[in-house]
Amino acid sequence: MKIDGTPYRSIWVDEADKWSVRIIDQTKLPWAVDLVRLTSMEAMAHAIKAMLVRGAPLIGASAAYGVALALRADPSDGALANAIEVLGATRPTAINLRWALRRMHTKLAALPAAERVAAAYAEAAAICDEDVAVNEAIGRHGLELIRARAVGGRRVNVLTHCNAGWIATVDWGTALAPIYMAHDEGIDVHVWVEETRPRNQGASLTAWELGKHGVNHTVIADNAGGHYMQHGMVDMVIVGTDRVTRTGDVCNKIGTYLKALSARDNGVPFYVALPSSTIDWTIRDGVAEIPIEERSGAEVATITGRALDGSIATVRIVPTSSQVANPAFDVTPARLVSGLITERGVVAANEAALAEMFGDLV
Repeated sequence: MKIDGTPYRSIWVDEADKWSVRIIDQTKLPWAVDLVRLTSMEAMAHAIKAMLVRGAPLIGASAAYGVALALRADPSDGALANAIEVLGATRPTAINLRWALRRMHTKLAALPAAERVAAAYAEAAAICDEDVAVNEAIGRHGLELIRARAVGGRRVNVLTHCNAGWIATVDWGTALAPIYMAHDEGIDVHVWVEETRPRNQGASLTAWELGKHGVNHTVIADNAGGHYMQHGMVDMVIVGTDRVTRTGDVCNKIGTYLKALSARDNGVPFYVALPSSTIDWTIRDGVAEIPIEERSGAEVATITGRALDGSIATVRIVPTSSQVANPAFDVTPARLVSGLITERGVVAANEAALAEMFGDLV
């Protein structure tokens, strides 16, 4: 995708030195595009934990390059094991992190130390290239759903929550990929962008990337989504996810469950876009079994934005005497999901349908 006409991926190997890794610091968006250079596994672990990079597919790709950086410094068995452990502890909910680290370990553990660095960079690059192809396929399948609503040139209003666009993946995105393709095809598509407190990843990230691509959108408060559904102003909901159980339960940014309830009450289709690497085949009950990351209360108690004098400021909006809780995700039961948009097609959110489509992966 492009930023002001220049094509970017969200992560890449530095073209000058051919080994350090470049990322877009997403904590600086939308106020600045800061291309950070990472030179160590520890720096990558910090980038994942502090959310300079975020979004399940991008977390996985970043962890893969974190392993490559670790082995460049020390290709030993101990360094490989340490990198897997340190990177694996950065974010507990997104399954793509563990998926990518397992893949890297499987590829590298049997190789002699002298071959590991080149193999690690090659495997990380392959994970990135595959992510782009998978997300493009997700976009094509989701595009069919939007086309079906655009009969006669009518506008299609899509509501989304959090950010599941190209900066949450290596490129294209999951939930936003069909929207970009619809826009590029000339379909009149409009996106209701929920601000997505805390961290405002809808208002700061989704709105930014949609705007850069020229997609018509409107930012709304999280609590406004149900209102627009009641008034017939939402044709479908498309969100991303950090983990899906084998039975179709969906874990995504906190607040997604409430959108699914509103969609069900108002007869609005609720779709979830994901690569198959986001399916956790080891668990069945999302509410009981998916670990929900509890993040710092500062993300709720403070907010960052551009002050009227043009400076970037962080201010506290909660009394200092108040306690703050910050669960980062919630789980939407499969019964509320109209369909899962995957690289192989749209599939029902139930165990039988998932097993039929992805039986080779189980």
